Amino acid sequence: MFSLQTIFGKGDKFYGLLEQSAETAHESAKALHGLLTKPGAEQGMAAFTVTRAREKELAAQISEGLVNTFVTALDREDIEALNSALYKIPKTIEKFAERYEIVTERLVGVDFAQRAQVLEQSSAVVVQMVHELRRGLRIDPVKKLQDRLQALESEGDRMLLAPYRTLYVEGGDVMRAMLAKDLFELIEKAIDKCRDVGNIVYSIVLKNS
Repeated sequence: MFSLQTIFGKGDKFYGLLEQSAETAHESAKALHGLLTKPGAEQGMAAFTVTRAREKELAAQISEGLVNTFVTALDREDIEALNSALYKIPKTIEKFAERYEIVTERLVGVDFAQRAQVLEQSSAVVVQMVHELRRGLRIDPVKKLQDRLQALESEGDRMLLAPYRTLYVEGGDVMRAMLAKDLFELIEKAIDKCRDVGNIVYSIVLKNS
């Protein structure tokens, strides 16, 4: 079996593209947290559109690069899976921002910021994990980062209990509850995509160590 270094050749091109992709996903998560904590800022959808377009461009470059680079089938699938999972983070975040912009007035008082902070922290861990690929196939630091991702996911799930109780048990506005649930689930989906990236990176390290 070829090592990851053999697959990537010198590694600079693919390492760099994957790192940029992870960093773009993190920028998208930071923009979302900023949108939810600074509602008066003139941010709009511009930041999300830019990061989504950048992620799309990077995904295309990675896919094109794989076509022109000799890799084994198994490792090729891993890289493509990582590329796809990274792409889906800002895609999901942009979807949240689009819907939130429409229904903001109906959801005054619903706290999405705490969950968005967990997403931002998760995407920061993703950046660290992707950078670990360039540093070599070290299981211990990647496993610690993976454990951190799982802990953040659990923390995010725990945070949902209070708002769900308020919306469904104490609240009387069914539409408001449904709109909030849809948005909470989108943030959860974005956090899950961060976890997916972590799983792929950990799998790559395990198989090539």
